[in-house]
Amino acid sequence: MEPVSLVVGAVLVAVGFVAGRIGRRRPPAPPANPQPVCGCGHPLSQHDTGTNTCYAELRRDAYDKRGRWAGHTWVPCTCRQYVGPRPIDEVFVPRVLPPAD
Repeated sequence: MEPVSLVVGAVLVAVGFVAGRIGRRRPPAPPANPQPVCGCGHPLSQHDTGTNTCYAELRRDAYDKRGRWAGHTWVPCTCRQYVGPRPIDEVFVPRVLPPAD
């Protein structure tokens, strides 16, 4: 073999190796565990299971009488019922404790 073809072959192998190392695809990150949320954006833990009302609070902008921004106020969420996915144990087995009187 000629020395020139050996050098060209070695350069091609080196260029392919470097291009493979630089252009390598990273494996995608595993997806985070999705948390079921209601239409209001709050999870099931923020909703009362008896009345299905949301007891979370939302931050709203507050304005004075002249229309200037005066800070934030906390108001209760207006969600009336949890509409997100239900846990599987509530679908097949009704809750036993505490007893409903």
